[in-house]
Amino acid sequence: MSNPYMKPEISKISHISADHSVVCVTGDEKLPVWLKLNKEESEYAMRRLKEKKGYVFINSFKRCIYIVRLKEGISHHKLREELRREAYNLRKLIKENNHSEIVVTSYLAYRDAIADFTEGLLLGIYSFEKYKTIKEDVPCNNYPARILLHGEIDDSEVNWLRNLTDAVYFARDLISEPVNHLNATMLAEEIKKLGDIAGFRVEVLTKGKIEALKMGGLLAVNKGSIDPPVFSILEWKPEKHVNKKPVVLVGKGIVYDTGGLNIKTGDYMAGMNGDMAGAAAVAGVMYTISKGSIPIHVIGLVPSTDNRPGGNAYTQGDIITMYNNMTVEIGNTDAEGRLILADAISYASKYTPEIIIDIATLTGSAAMTFGNQAIALMTNADRKYINLLIECGNDVYERLGELPFWDEYGELIKSEVADMNNVGGREAGAIIAGKFLEKFAEYPLIHLDIAGTSMLKKDDFYRTKNSSASGLRLLATFLRKLAENYNHLK
Repeated sequence: MSNPYMKPEISKISHISADHSVVCVTGDEKLPVWLKLNKEESEYAMRRLKEKKGYVFINSFKRCIYIVRLKEGISHHKLREELRREAYNLRKLIKENNHSEIVVTSYLAYRDAIADFTEGLLLGIYSFEKYKTIKEDVPCNNYPARILLHGEIDDSEVNWLRNLTDAVYFARDLISEPVNHLNATMLAEEIKKLGDIAGFRVEVLTKGKIEALKMGGLLAVNKGSIDPPVFSILEWKPEKHVNKKPVVLVGKGIVYDTGGLNIKTGDYMAGMNGDMAGAAAVAGVMYTISKGSIPIHVIGLVPSTDNRPGGNAYTQGDIITMYNNMTVEIGNTDAEGRLILADAISYASKYTPEIIIDIATLTGSAAMTFGNQAIALMTNADRKYINLLIECGNDVYERLGELPFWDEYGELIKSEVADMNNVGGREAGAIIAGKFLEKFAEYPLIHLDIAGTSMLKKDDFYRTKNSSASGLRLLATFLRKLAENYNHLK
């Protein structure tokens, strides 16, 4: 699966030629000699820099120069985010100038400035136009075919940036696909292709195997569909991995959510092809760490189906038996994501994991609590993991909002006829969903609800509407730093 307009290539160069168009990120009101501005251009640029009114643009006909001044007086992680956002703001002008290639460099800036600007630009120019047959006002090279990185960035960072942004593009493509072009089986096939490219193993369990394993949650949600469910197992296990026990990632793979018999009303069904964003994020993370040869053993579990009201659809009041033999009374068929995740979280116990991290567009409550500004976090895990995750969230600006996870919330899903109900009352919906999942976790659990940050109604700068791929950059960075600091964290 690929975007109709290919993502620009990224490479490193050691020399800027006289005809190269250049983006220069500067941390001071000074300009490098190697930009080779003439006197008039230099005076104009210095005057604009001192005015502190955003970027400086110089069109000298043979080339274009974009000078971006770093903001002052803000925290470092906010500084990094402001630079990514400035790249997004510049994307239209850069595209309009129709460069075949453009250099990104820095002068008196922080070390990651080149990578941050490039990341914001790459993610900001993403578009999904696969099914458009008439494309108006779109030149054949409507953004640079090549982005050339010059200056303080080493080869490992270039590779990480390339792999991470490739993964985001892939995940966004998956999220954007309509269900008539991406059902559960097709999703598994795309993940398998990605594994072949990146080098991680993928095993796909079909309906017969799922029935043999008695995954009652996944099977119940699938009952209203004519398409079978699938359960994908992804594994990256390099020879010299630092962890004795694997990290297990679990991604919600509901390829379309109608709500089932508790059908979604009004416009709440719009965009529900994106209800598999957690699955897309897990696949993208596995791609990034395997392509980057990150020395950490990780397993990804992706239960997948659509949730429809047809056929012999499961109903409110049904009692189902889950993979771990616990029974669940169905209080609402639109609380389906937690059912398929619960089976996967139970299944994760067979790997004796160090930690389980699930990621899902799970509840409207999380979106109402944090809007699109934070991923809802609930956990019973050791604070060393949470502190590192929060640090990584600040680095990539996929920030976390932690909700209480007290035992009392678990009382709200008690059932009179089964071990538990799949819903509670109106209050604390995001927490109750997390507590439901915790009942199935035999090992420490981190639950990430991306309902507010994933399916955006409009662009949030370089986080594109409908398909932001929320959580992917966070988890990939977390696993990379966990591998780097593993012995210290122990």
